[in-house]
Parts: sequence; C-alpha cells; structure tokens
Amino acid sequence: MTAKYPHLRADFTASLVVFLVALPLCVGVAVASGVPAELGLVTGIVGGVVTGLMRGSSLQVSGPAAGLTVLVYEAVQRFGLPVLGVVVLVTGLLQLGMGALRLGRYFRAISVSVVEGMLAGIGLVLIAGQLYAVLDANAPESGLGKIAGLPEAVAGSLDSSASLASLALGAGTVALLVLWRRAPRRLRVVPGPLAAVALATGVTVLLDAPVATVEVSGLLDAIQPPSLDAFGELVGVGLLGTVVAFTLIASAESLFSAAAVDRMHDGPRTSYDKELLAQGAGNTVCGLLGALPMTAVIVRSAANVQAGARTKASRVLHGVWLLLFAALLPGVLAYIPLPALAGVLVHAGAKLVPVRALVTLWREHRGEALILVVTAVSIVAVSMFEGVLVGVALSVVKTAWDASHVKLEVIDKGAGPVQAYLSGNATFLRLPKILDSLEALPRDRPVELHLTGLHHLDHACRTALESWAQRHSSAETAPVKVTTQ
Repeated sequence: MTAKYPHLRADFTASLVVFLVALPLCVGVAVASGVPAELGLVTGIVGGVVTGLMRGSSLQVSGPAAGLTVLVYEAVQRFGLPVLGVVVLVTGLLQLGMGALRLGRYFRAISVSVVEGMLAGIGLVLIAGQLYAVLDANAPESGLGKIAGLPEAVAGSLDSSASLASLALGAGTVALLVLWRRAPRRLRVVPGPLAAVALATGVTVLLDAPVATVEVSGLLDAIQPPSLDAFGELVGVGLLGTVVAFTLIASAESLFSAAAVDRMHDGPRTSYDKELLAQGAGNTVCGLLGALPMTAVIVRSAANVQAGARTKASRVLHGVWLLLFAALLPGVLAYIPLPALAGVLVHAGAKLVPVRALVTLWREHRGEALILVVTAVSIVAVSMFEGVLVGVALSVVKTAWDASHVKLEVIDKGAGPVQAYLSGNATFLRLPKILDSLEALPRDRPVELHLTGLHHLDHACRTALESWAQRHSSAETAPVKVTTQ
C-alpha cells in the first residue's frame, strides 16, 4: 500500500492537521456570517471533497473564508438566507465560465495594493463586528457605526456579569492565539484555533458560564436548496451587484492565495484557469446546498504545506473528516461559546490588516500604500463593492500617471531657433508640466518643437500644443515649427 501510494502517510497526517484548523474556522465564519453553524461545515466539506478532487493548485485548501464574512452577512441581512444559495450558485457558474474562457490568469493583473486594501478593510470591519460578539452586545449595521460605537459598548459591558464573562472568554481566546507560537513544541502540535476554542468550551462547561453558545439545528435541517422563487431576486440590480462582488472577490482571493502557496513548496505550480474551474465547481455545489461561498484560504493552505502534505489527497481527506464530524458529532457544536469563536475571528481579522507591510510600502512606494489605505477606508466607510471599485479606479489613475513620463529638453545656442525636444508619453495628466515648460521659452525667438521622440501623444496634448504654437507664432519674430516625423 505504501509502495503504491508513497505519500499516503504524509498526506494522512497533514489532513488531520488541516481538519483541526478548519473545524473552528468553519463554524466561526458561519456564525459571524449570520447563518447556521452547520453551513460552514458544509462549505468546508465541499471545499475538501469536491474542489479538492479537481485540478488546479494541488496543496491549496478551500472552504469558508473570513475574507467573505462581511459580504455574506450583508447579503443575508439584506436579501435573506434563502437567497444566499442563489448568489453562491450564480457565483460558481460565473467562475466556471471564466475558467472555461481561460480568464483565470488575468486576475493576476489586479493590483496587489487593491487586494491587500480589500482584505484590510474586511479585517477592520470583521474585528469591529466581532468585538461586539465578545462584549455580548448588538453591533450597528455600518462599518463606521461599528467602530464609533465600540467605546459605548465596552462601557455598557462593565455593568453586566454575562457581558464580563463573555469578554473574559473572548479576550482569553485572542491572548492564547497570540501567545500560542511561543508555547512548547509538543503543545503546538494542536492548532492554535482548536486549542483556544477547546479550552474556552471546557471553561464554559465547568464553570457553567452565562455566555451564548452555538445554536445547533442539525446538518440536514440546515441544508436548504434555493427555491425557484429565490431566483426571481436576480432581476434586482442590488443582488446582481452582490453576485459580481462575490465573484470578483472570491476569485481574486483564491488566485492570490494560490500564488502565495506556490511560494511555499517545490511541487507543481498552480494552473490558474483550472483552479478557477475548481472554485466554480465548489461554489456551484455550495449554492445548490444553500451553503456559504468558498474561497481558497491561506491559513488552512499554509497549515497543509507545513504539515508535510505532498498531494491533493490531504485536502480531500480533511473534507472527509469534516463530513464525519458533522454526521457523527453535531451535538458538540452546542457547547462552543460564541465569544471564543468571535475571538478566533478577531485574531483572523487582525492578520488581514498588513501593518508591517504597509510601513515598508510607505517607505518604498507611497502611491501603492495610499491605494491600500484608501481602499480599506472606503470599504469601512461605504461598502465592500464600492470600496473595491474606488481602489481599482485609483490603481488605474496611478498606472496612467506613472506611464505618462514626458521629458522636455531645450537647446539654445544663443543664435538661431530654440530647439525643444519632447520625448516619452505626453498625456493630459502631464499637460500642465509641458505647458509650463513651453511657456517659459523665449517669446522673441523662433522655436522648433520636435515631437519625434514621443511614444504617445493623446488628443488633449495635441490640441494644447497646437494652441500654444499658434499663440507663440503670433509675433513674426517668433514663429514655431513643429516636427512630428
């Protein structure tokens, strides 16, 4: 058996590690998204068994992701849980279409600063929202409202024993996750999220702490395929915008995760188009089951690689372990305290905010750092979709600005015409600089303006140069000759 499957032992061990990492995250993401906890397990199972069997990235693990929590919660609150399956189903079909059209590779053209800004904005909203769960308080609807209302929520929690118990469990969970990397190596065999949730659950049961726990409805009861009536919501512009946001964000996050995972191992590289097909197939199945959307998730993927996985068997097996847990031990979920899951997601949200990378980026590429910050702030202040659009627009403007380098060289020998040479890319973005330089030329001398060095001359610049030449040539002693060839 070992000779026929040489990597079976390594993949089996890695699958157990990934299962232990995925279990609390699947449940936590579902609860934070405002859906039954079992649906998070369903998405994890599909991500392992369905997506895991397909080609693409051999070691990347898929499942419910913290990065989509905010968007899913908003969709559920706005359209209702029955419509979520429709959104996820259409998202999967669009991903299948994009993969079939070989568009996966083009997602690599999305600015890294926009993606990191998107994740940072999601992380900030996620942290703010889950802090209310830690405090056993109701969270405001808007991102800015969540942040602005935190001081009042903290003050209110000090007067309630239930809120204090909830705060203690949530804060203890975050503290354990932060310090887990410094724990003895023997202890670190157990993944940090599982250890934190298990400890919090044990404390809750032993002390009979007055905190909210996960509501369990049963796996089969939680699965609700979308009805035909739910598909009628697709005629609304709001739902179509949500579908587009799901598709772009889930696809970009998955493919950027694949690029990161490729840097962690020496095995086969990711086929981006096939990976997009795999994600589309997984989301299509999740949509048919009324479950959460899936993406490739870097935390579980990194755990898979670091645990020594060699083939896709590890991610398929992790889905099998999730299925067995959901089928045989669903009652265990009812003992898990919600503040502990909120603490896990606060920690996960903090990882989405690239503070150190932002400092380095500010020193080396301030324009990219600005795009990252504006994207994140826009997501917090407005919404996910609009925030990403703002980031993309800024990225396009910055690219256009960087590409429109133009140089004006003036040669004046004191006699004869003044020679002016324009080179580079003359666009409207650089027009003020060009005109300022030309206006500074002597007005009592002929000028020869050479445009042969220009790679690009847009209509605005051409019109402005012609207007300048006409004005400068109004005096007979200072004619302008323009050379374009």
